[in-house]
Order: sequence, then C-alpha cells, then structure tokens
Amino acid sequence: MTVAYLGLGANLGDARQTLKDAVVCLAQQRTITVLAKSSLYRTAPIDAGGDDYFNCVVKLETTLPVRHLLALCHKIEHQFGRERPFRNAPRTLDLDILLYGEQSIDEADLIVPHPRLVERAFALVPLVEIDAAIVIPQHGRAAALLDSVSDQRIEKVKSPCQCPMLDALSGNSADKGRCE
Repeated sequence: MTVAYLGLGANLGDARQTLKDAVVCLAQQRTITVLAKSSLYRTAPIDAGGDDYFNCVVKLETTLPVRHLLALCHKIEHQFGRERPFRNAPRTLDLDILLYGEQSIDEADLIVPHPRLVERAFALVPLVEIDAAIVIPQHGRAAALLDSVSDQRIEKVKSPCQCPMLDALSGNSADKGRCE
C-alpha cells in the first residue's frame, strides 16, 4: 500500500458539488482507501482566465502503481466531462497526483511531486491542513513553504451543511457519505 495525495480542482459547472462527488468516486474504488480530505478552498485562477476555482486535497492509501493511479485520475476526469482544449483551460474537474509515497518521478508525462506543488497555495494550504508535518521530496517540509505562496488569494469555504458529522468528515476521515 502506498500513501498518495491528490489535488482536486474545478471551476466549471457546480464545482463544489463536483469535488464532493469526485471524493466519493475515489472512495468507491476498491483499490483506494480515502484517509483524509481537506477543507474546500476558493482560489483565483493562476496563469488562466475564468471563474474562481474550488480546490481540496485528498490523502489516500492505494494498491495501484502510480501509472494506474494516473490513468484512474484521467478516467474520473473524463467521467466528469473534463476537456483539454488548451493549457490551463477552465475545467469541470482536475485531479493531480501531488505526492506518491516518497517517490520522485520525472518522466515526460508524469512528474511527482507535482511540478508546481510548491508554487501553488491551492495545493500547499490544504496539503498542510491534512498533514502539518508532511515533507515534499526535494523541497522539505510543506509548512515551511507556505510563506512563498502567501501572496496568492485563497479562502476556506464555509460549508452550508449543518450535519453533525461534518467536522469528522472534513478533518481526518473519508467523505464516503453525502451530507446535504
């Protein structure tokens, strides 16, 4: 089993609901156990136009090799209507492998840790929320990198849900159920 962290983002359609549904989709995979989900964050697009993004990070444990996890991420994106008309295009769903165990991978179509992880508040802030002591291979402690992205607008989204299980779900357990 490998512990991996995925970054989820969307800015088309009902982006908030899409992220919730994508976490449920991940949790339903027999090869994946969702261990934690960050809060939802609203962020301005970086190097792109369009509406604000909603983002979160999911910590999972998987038996999938990294290439199979990448293929699964692409399949789920496709199921949610993801199109890739141009670089940084607005999207219905984006799933990025931020970390895969302690591995460093540098291949033409797959770089782990994600190549822009340390440059993006929308990935670093929720990652540190889940695990304040996490170390990013080749970069050090993620918490120590937060100052370098402090100029990027990121705001935690308050959930309209008043479900008593909300705190448990958004803290350190899987969002396997719907709370609407």
